[in-house]
Amino acid sequence: MSKSKKVLASTMITGALILQGSPGNAQNHSTTAPSTENIRPFKFHASDAELKNLRQRILATKWPGKETVADESQGVQLVTMQKLAHYWATGYDWRKVEARLNALPQFVTNIDGVDIHFIHVRSKHPHALPVIVTHGWPGSVIEQLKIIDPLTNPTAYGGKAEDAFDIVIPSLPGHGFSGKPTTTGWDPVRIAHAWITLMKRLGYSRFVAQGGDWGDAVTEQMALLGAPELIGIHTNMPATVPTDIDQALQAGRSAPSGLSADEQRAYDQLDFFYKHGLGYAQEMTNRPQTLYGLEDSPIGLAAWMLDHDARSYELIVRVFDGQAEGLTRDDILDNITLYWLTNTAVSSARLYWENKLAFFAPKHVAIPVAVSAFPDEIYQAPRSWAEQAFPKLIYYNRLAKGGHFAAWEQPTVFTQELRASFHSLR
Repeated sequence: MSKSKKVLASTMITGALILQGSPGNAQNHSTTAPSTENIRPFKFHASDAELKNLRQRILATKWPGKETVADESQGVQLVTMQKLAHYWATGYDWRKVEARLNALPQFVTNIDGVDIHFIHVRSKHPHALPVIVTHGWPGSVIEQLKIIDPLTNPTAYGGKAEDAFDIVIPSLPGHGFSGKPTTTGWDPVRIAHAWITLMKRLGYSRFVAQGGDWGDAVTEQMALLGAPELIGIHTNMPATVPTDIDQALQAGRSAPSGLSADEQRAYDQLDFFYKHGLGYAQEMTNRPQTLYGLEDSPIGLAAWMLDHDARSYELIVRVFDGQAEGLTRDDILDNITLYWLTNTAVSSARLYWENKLAFFAPKHVAIPVAVSAFPDEIYQAPRSWAEQAFPKLIYYNRLAKGGHFAAWEQPTVFTQELRASFHSLR
């Protein structure tokens, strides 16, 4: 049995970087003034030379031959990558998303020897509920940009003042603008400790947490640490797969008898993923340092990131075919370009190597949990599995649309889900 099936299944920033001053005091749910000694405002500016070099590398791509099948069964298709490359080199403008990021309050603080980058937006509404939202791979803080204003400024988006959140969005170590660990040990458990330290450093004595993908792994570990400040979590990719289901999947057997329709669908989704979607995870789990090509070729990096899961890839193909989807071409390239400019392809991959947890197995979370189950996620967790995994399940909703990158692709629905999920905890 492959290791990946059991598991999965100070930064050197390129460009100019500005760190100065103090972020001020946290206002909501704070019993003491936060320590600001080690918190510095952050901005990022890629040099013109770096962006020129990126374009030159895209245009100089040495392309492989076309796949010999009519579908994506051999991997990311040549025509899709050539469409992506053409737009990336001739029409895409990094400066737009760079300006969006730099318009937000961003900071860096050192936790356990690693610089942690985070966005921190406080609501203008009193008694806003603080939430820390964690991205996954191949994501970044760019995934969450669309939900910041709706969560912090609900009255402008159909919500009520009492729906307001303060939002903290950190970059995982080795990802984006956070530091790259130079020693081993930065697994989801250690990151969970760091996130609790971060929220306390910001002065929050009561907060909730949200995550999907690695963000779920970190968020569930935060819950297991028993910090009294964390009062509940929300996940859009929960770890709920029962032991008998997992054993059948690992052995390649048929699904156990007696499954409901929702459970059978989830089993089929997981079976497909284990058989067809584990290539990236196997390599990053076993040999992340081997992926030198991802930091030397922007097209190699882009193809690797696109080949994450079947439904997300299908959506991206449609986007580059000119169809209107939850994501745009710029959305997709914003995220890929961030990985390129920060040289984080290999450092982010190491999280797979560090992780020793079974990804989908229940972790016995005892605090209140809310689950939003999106249909095009790697698997749409059935209510029955969620109830078994989370004895204090306070909210469950089975959505009609949305996939792995839910906050990015369906920000309106995702915002509504977080409001509903944590309503009872305010």
